[in-house]
Amino acid sequence: MADLRKRNLDLDSEDDKSLGNKVDLSNTIPSGTDKAPELLDATLSSLPPRWRNWVIRGIFTWVMIFGFALMIYAGPLALMLVVLAVQVKCFAEIINIGYAVYKIHGLPWFRSLSWYFLITSNYFFYGESLVDYFGVVDNRTEFLRALVKYHRFISFSLYIGGFVWFVLSLVKRYYMKQFSLFAWTHVALLIVVTQSYLIIRNIFQGLIWFIVPVSMIVCNDVMAYMFGFFFGRTPLIKLSPKKTWEGFIGGGFATVIFGLLISYVLCQYPFFVCPIEFNEELGRMTLDCEPSPLFRPQEYTVPASLAPVVRMVTGKNTVMIIPFLLHSLSMSVFSSVIGPFGGFFASGFKRAFKIKDFGDIIPGHGGIMDRFDCQYLMATFVNVYISSFIRMDSPQKLLQQIYSLKPELQLELFTALRDSLTTRGILQLPAP
Repeated sequence: MADLRKRNLDLDSEDDKSLGNKVDLSNTIPSGTDKAPELLDATLSSLPPRWRNWVIRGIFTWVMIFGFALMIYAGPLALMLVVLAVQVKCFAEIINIGYAVYKIHGLPWFRSLSWYFLITSNYFFYGESLVDYFGVVDNRTEFLRALVKYHRFISFSLYIGGFVWFVLSLVKRYYMKQFSLFAWTHVALLIVVTQSYLIIRNIFQGLIWFIVPVSMIVCNDVMAYMFGFFFGRTPLIKLSPKKTWEGFIGGGFATVIFGLLISYVLCQYPFFVCPIEFNEELGRMTLDCEPSPLFRPQEYTVPASLAPVVRMVTGKNTVMIIPFLLHSLSMSVFSSVIGPFGGFFASGFKRAFKIKDFGDIIPGHGGIMDRFDCQYLMATFVNVYISSFIRMDSPQKLLQQIYSLKPELQLELFTALRDSLTTRGILQLPAP
């Protein structure tokens, strides 16, 4: 009797009696890997399961690639809206697993709290982007000027409101589960919202910094699947038994070649390489610029060990290379070697809760998070890479910051800059 009483005290709530020590959500979370539209399923019913899945996966891969091309054609604003929509869906898939795991009933505010924190996080991160890139517009009206000035304080106040709301919603005997879901929500925000914010910042640097990394992950995923499907024999990692060394290596080589090709093509068009800036005269975002040297052929001197070979081909010790191709090589290596670990992480997460997919929205693939597990890791790398090796201050961005100053400070800055340029002989003032 004493042992039974002790066991009951160890339970956090009545739901734990049915939960026990095992967490199996295979019947709770829908799976999309084996799901297909009825017509397509009937058409492929005669195929073996392995080939049936291969065909379904292939069809919807091309559907997603075609959709991706349409979004690029629609422009940067459409891409940003899609990133936001994907973020919301990924967050919903992760949070739904948390609800299924902890089985909290009779707590009406907790689901609302999770979405409140999502909205608050987006207000902070996307507000930061608007302040950075659209400062001139934001300062045109008194209302927007106040939002810009007190943006971080407003964001903090919103978060504190949610924090207080959470504390007031705590219910006796549900404490452990409520705090677990509170942590679950914040981890989901870290994984999803932060990474999508970095994707948006990458887009502002130029569409090429979004298209190339995303395409590399897609290429690596597709080609690793193809090489593994036809040639895979050697298991790669226990977390994902279907992954093979043949697929990993084949996908890696294909991604490097594909990355160089798509980078070369995109570098030819200003639409893809120009940073996104707000044109005050036109009153909209523009992608017009003179491409920087990063996207134009530059002459490089080859190492002495390769000089004889290069001299035989070109007649000199130098070669013409577009610098971005070298950066593309770095991104392709990361997407091939480290990128898949985002997928392995997601596989381990799903195995922990005995689920096959995060959802069933994409036939043959699963949920949105199943397709974007590697993309988020890649987005962080690209943002860090740009900050470390590429980014230069944009004159337009500096002007926006200057325009946000008070008139007397703008005049003081102008006078100091004029005197400095005159002293260094860069600017010659007309004689009085």
